[in-house]
Amino acid sequence: MTKRKLIAGNWKMNGDLASNDALVRALIAGIAGMSGSTCEVAVCVPAPYLAQLQMLRAGSRLELGAQDVSAHASGAYTGEVSAAMLKEFGARYAIVGHSERRLYHGETDALVADKAKAALAAGITPIVCVGETLAERETGKTEDVVKRQMAAVIHTNGHCISEIVVAYEPVWAIGTGKTATPEQAQQVHALLRAQLKAATEHCDRIHILYGGSMNAANAATLLAQPDVDGGLVGGASLKAPDFLQIIAAAL
Repeated sequence: MTKRKLIAGNWKMNGDLASNDALVRALIAGIAGMSGSTCEVAVCVPAPYLAQLQMLRAGSRLELGAQDVSAHASGAYTGEVSAAMLKEFGARYAIVGHSERRLYHGETDALVADKAKAALAAGITPIVCVGETLAERETGKTEDVVKRQMAAVIHTNGHCISEIVVAYEPVWAIGTGKTATPEQAQQVHALLRAQLKAATEHCDRIHILYGGSMNAANAATLLAQPDVDGGLVGGASLKAPDFLQIIAAAL
């Protein structure tokens, strides 16, 4: 059976109580109005809004995700949020290793792997982000970079690697308006698929999402690629009409 595509919105550090309410209600209504079997849809929101979203999404097909998770279960880690805490608010997903976390917070491949492990231990699916910078792409290092980042997660979580979601996010295409061509995206997705296939016989369970400026205009062509199983959507996930159009393209 072909797995359903997954469309996950990453709100980043955006939102407020009033606009969140309007956005989520519009998304739930729009998803409910789509005929046939829909794709899986999630929104990954700032931690302070998890409680609001837990209530708003109750009874709907909209899943909830966090934008980060601590590698630690508990303790003296001021400002950190554990996987168990996220679980209490109904979070199904947690983004780990987003390029902004790697860049601005110095997150290493090893730390990203440990965060994925912490999420899995709590029954949360980590959305593991990998991707190269523009300089790395221009010097022909794309394959080496994404394989190295993925290898760390496989090494730490080998026994349950089939339970993760992977998001390929070319750093040069995040928030820049630039997007990898469908061919560029497919090439890296196929590379990741082969790497995961070598690590688990259940590779077919793993969603590999594209996460570099997917929007309403380019979603259909990206999602048509054989190894693109969905999208990790940034700015477009904050606009209900755009996000719903992307979801419709994934049906």
